[in-house]
Amino acid sequence: MRTLRPQLASLLLLGMALAQRQVTVQEGPLYRTEGSHVTLWCKVSGYQGPAEQNFQWSIYLPSAPEREVQIVSTVDPSFPYAIYTQRVRSRGIYVERVQGDAVLLHITELQDRDAGEYECHTPNTDERYFGSYSAKMNLVVIPDSLRVTAVPQTLNKVEHDSLELKCEVSKSTAQHSHVSIAWYRQRGSEVPVEVISLSRDFVLRAGSAYAQRQATGDVRLDKVGETTSKLTIYNLHPSDQGEFYCEAAEWIQDPDDSWYAMTRKRSQGAIVNVQATDKEFSVRLETEKRMYIVGEPVEFRCILEAQNIPDRYFSISWAFNSSLIASLGPNAVPVLNNEFAQREALGQLKVAKESDSVFVLKIYRLRLEDSGKYNCRVTEREKTVTGDFIDKESKRPKNIPITVMPLKAGFAVTAISRTPGVTYNESFDLQCIIKPHYPSWVPVSVTWRFQPAGSTEFHDLVTFTRDGGVQWGDRYLGFRTRTAIEKAESSNNVRLSISRASDTEAGKYQCVAELWRKNYNSSWTRLADRTSNLLEIRVLRPVTKLQVSKSKRSITLVENRPIPLNCSVKSQTSPDSHFAVLWYVHKPSDADGKLILKTTHISAFEYGTYAEEEGLRGRLQFERSASGGLFSLTVQRAEVRDSGSYYCHVEEWLLSPNHAWYKLAEEVSGRTEVTVKQPDNRLQVNQTHRNITVLENEWVTLECLVSNRTSPSSQLSVQWYVWRPGHPEKEVVAWLSRQSTLHYGDLATPGDLRSRLHLESPSPGLFLLSIQNATVRDSGAYNCRVEEWLLDPSDRWYKRAEDFSGLITLTVKQPDPTLQVDTATANLTVQEKESFPLDCSILSRSSPESHFAVTWYSLRAKEAGDHTEQQQEEEEEREAVLSVGPDAVFSPEAGRWEGRLRFQRLSAVLFRLTVLQAGGADTGNYSCRVEEWLADPNGVWYRLADEESGMVAVHVQDTGSTLQSVICSNDALFYFVFFYPFPIFGILIITILLVRFKSRNSSKNSEGKNGVPLLWIKEPHLNYSPTCLEPPVLSIHPGTMD
Repeated sequence: MRTLRPQLASLLLLGMALAQRQVTVQEGPLYRTEGSHVTLWCKVSGYQGPAEQNFQWSIYLPSAPEREVQIVSTVDPSFPYAIYTQRVRSRGIYVERVQGDAVLLHITELQDRDAGEYECHTPNTDERYFGSYSAKMNLVVIPDSLRVTAVPQTLNKVEHDSLELKCEVSKSTAQHSHVSIAWYRQRGSEVPVEVISLSRDFVLRAGSAYAQRQATGDVRLDKVGETTSKLTIYNLHPSDQGEFYCEAAEWIQDPDDSWYAMTRKRSQGAIVNVQATDKEFSVRLETEKRMYIVGEPVEFRCILEAQNIPDRYFSISWAFNSSLIASLGPNAVPVLNNEFAQREALGQLKVAKESDSVFVLKIYRLRLEDSGKYNCRVTEREKTVTGDFIDKESKRPKNIPITVMPLKAGFAVTAISRTPGVTYNESFDLQCIIKPHYPSWVPVSVTWRFQPAGSTEFHDLVTFTRDGGVQWGDRYLGFRTRTAIEKAESSNNVRLSISRASDTEAGKYQCVAELWRKNYNSSWTRLADRTSNLLEIRVLRPVTKLQVSKSKRSITLVENRPIPLNCSVKSQTSPDSHFAVLWYVHKPSDADGKLILKTTHISAFEYGTYAEEEGLRGRLQFERSASGGLFSLTVQRAEVRDSGSYYCHVEEWLLSPNHAWYKLAEEVSGRTEVTVKQPDNRLQVNQTHRNITVLENEWVTLECLVSNRTSPSSQLSVQWYVWRPGHPEKEVVAWLSRQSTLHYGDLATPGDLRSRLHLESPSPGLFLLSIQNATVRDSGAYNCRVEEWLLDPSDRWYKRAEDFSGLITLTVKQPDPTLQVDTATANLTVQEKESFPLDCSILSRSSPESHFAVTWYSLRAKEAGDHTEQQQEEEEEREAVLSVGPDAVFSPEAGRWEGRLRFQRLSAVLFRLTVLQAGGADTGNYSCRVEEWLADPNGVWYRLADEESGMVAVHVQDTGSTLQSVICSNDALFYFVFFYPFPIFGILIITILLVRFKSRNSSKNSEGKNGVPLLWIKEPHLNYSPTCLEPPVLSIHPGTMD
């Protein structure tokens, strides 16, 4: 940094003479030690464009001298290569911008791999390439060989003793370098105080605190060996107490002949304790220098060195040329004489006690008459019993003479500019150079004056006042917002930077410098003023570079999709250009394009007549890319009527320095042909035919599967139909609207079907119709119709397609009847007045839920007579004895059965009817008829099957004794009567037949008329009961004899 400012000044002068870009980098090779903080400067001049230029640093390593390795950039964060990325992010390597066209590269901790050839490059901002855009220099990294050692120790000394400390400094650098050595004293956290130092040029110099003692020989620095130096302090003071250490720096001379401290190290410290003697004290006077200029400040420090100062009383007096200036008693209240009292009242002088041992005299602005000798006297005072003070020993140091020189009023002012001709809206710099360079405390005011082009009068533009303020003129307030003014602290040079130049900044400039002096009464006196030469600045309007892409393209898209429209600015006149973009659409039916949207250069939106007429306002989306050169217009939810030819009209606008926008150029883009069509119909429903057979009262689920659809965002409505047997037209069962609202058809409105229907969609595209507790009436052919609805860009739903599923034939059957009743026959003989049971047993049933209706019948012959068997069966009388319905409701008892019937249900499948008080009229055949009933899903009972049991023959006997009862009661008699006569009658008949056969031919008298036997015997008619409960009835009817 110390070498940058002279270089920048010389480069600035060079830039005025050259009209081409030139990049200058710090001259190499530079030798720097490993681990040190390194800076490299780079400067560009003769450029066009913005005042703030960008810089890029690269390195060519010795291992690959032809390959560029990028390090850091002021404009591109992604510029560093991977090897340097982490160090750049952690600020181990960074770029410090000194001013707009000058930077410093910082490497905070130099590494061995950082050696190589460094290149500083500036990206082009000129209208054309002219000059050099990069410069190179070499950096050599050498090991840090500096070693600084001293023996750590603690020394206890007594006032006036001597102190000797040694420090060994060594280095092994191959390059020619110098070493500087300095000794410091430090107390705790106080700032270290320099004792004495030996510079790199072998100049021995003591610090301000030890300068007087070094002059008297009490402080010495000697070289006692090749690498060892010795510090000697004679006549130690109590103020010498503290930690002493030495610090060494290794210096190397750079190619620009300046010296650079490559590394700096310090040794371990030695603790020195100094014990003061009893009442001795010493005084020394210090100041910074001996030569001053009028107006400069000066400070004298009177330092008291004694033991137990807080417990002792001292008074101090200040003298100038042996005349008393002021005095301070033990109470530290200053008393000044008349002349100096006035200056102290005006704030030009100060007398104060800084600490118990330090007293200060400070003159803020020296006058010529302040030249002379200054001194202080310290008197120790003793306080008596009465409280009065008695002066005791008094001491004063040697006088310190100072010389105050007058300020030279002869100076020159020069106005320069490196850009006398600038392009409209660019920046230019003006510099007012004052020679010689006055110190910063010298009050100098600089005023820039301006004469606009076409005018003959100069007016004050801006003034850098003598007290460091900035005062703007009243005539050109517009300059203030785009003008920067800065003053160099070391030279009083004033730089005026004007950005965004326009015609109003064209004209002549000059600067006026005034040299001032502030008097002791705070008034100001102007010592001299100078006016610079005239600078004429010419401002040229920029040439447009606007180019808009002319490429053509065609877009075909589906309705409701966005229409992307792009407008690309390929080049622009200035990075600060703003653009107004007008979007048009041209349709074959129109002669000219119609304005859709206009975005102004200040990002305001204006809708065109076409957008208002077609209702596009809510569907337009405008975007601008981050880079600024690409504009996009998106027409959301495209409609068929949006088809047409689209293009953009671009206007380039620039902002004048007066903050007024003006249009620089305009251009039209290529056209984009847009065709919008409706989406293709992709709706598909499963067409598979299926047959489903279920039993009544079961659940059945019918499936409607959408295998494909036009759009994932479409909505579907599903209608279910059925063709029922005996109904010629299909009927609507139910439908699910696209809003998922369930509706029922006319078929489901009456009855209970509505409560048994259930529609659901367990997954997208799958719709299920479930019928709970199916009935026979639910049988039929079912199918579904699916409608697909799409949302048009105007947020209206329309039906895009429909499709039918395959038929699902549903057959609902009643259960197969499996009713079986015991059909075995039986004979039953009971005594009169007894009871007899009639059982009705069900061997199997169709369903566990079945209910049964049971009816007992009595079959008995009508009035007796001679009838054939057929006539006898037809004449049997069937009488219902008792009926029990499926709902357990009994029929009324017939007259003769009334009060004599008892019904029992012994189990779910066994019913018993008991006839009480049997009588002769109850004799007959009995049977039971069973009807099986089931409830359909609606709870309506229907008869599924019926079956009749076998006959039970019941004979009711009289209670009196009869031949029949006698016979049946005796087994022997029973067999004698019923079995033995049969073989006897059989033998008799056979004998008769044989006799008759033998005598047919021998005796014609034995034949009757016409060959008919004389005797016809009919076969007996036998009613036989195999149960032996009733004796057989043998009826022999007489034959007919002719």
